[in-house]
Amino acid sequence: QVQLVESGGGLVQAGGSLRLSCAASGSIYPFYDMGWYRQAPGNQRDLVALITRGCSTNYGGDSIKGRFTISRDNSKNTVYLQMNSLKPEDKDVYYCVVYYQARRGSDISRHWGKGTQVTVSS
Repeated sequence: QVQLVESGGGLVQAGGSLRLSCAASGSIYPFYDMGWYRQAPGNQRDLVALITRGCSTNYGGDSIKGRFTISRDNSKNTVYLQMNSLKPEDKDVYYCVVYYQARRGSDISRHWGKGTQVTVSS
């Protein structure tokens, strides 16, 4: 069973940086896309960034580009999100997501982490 261990959230002042990590385990096949979404209470879960196994990236919006950088280490099945120049509006719960194949010939499955809180003080 796939398990995700997220770390790196916390409280930071505006303009500061945080680095989120998410280590995945439990799949007998290599993980496909890995990434991050974020969600505020009462809101939908929005894409932050996704990265393919070949390290092609997709970012969720203009407000993120240039400040956030996603990367992964396939040897460790770990995805990272470097967040710089943080703003109060970046305050959210950040969820790790991975896509994987549960068994040979099966459809691609998605698994969410439990989330890590990011708070940015002004």
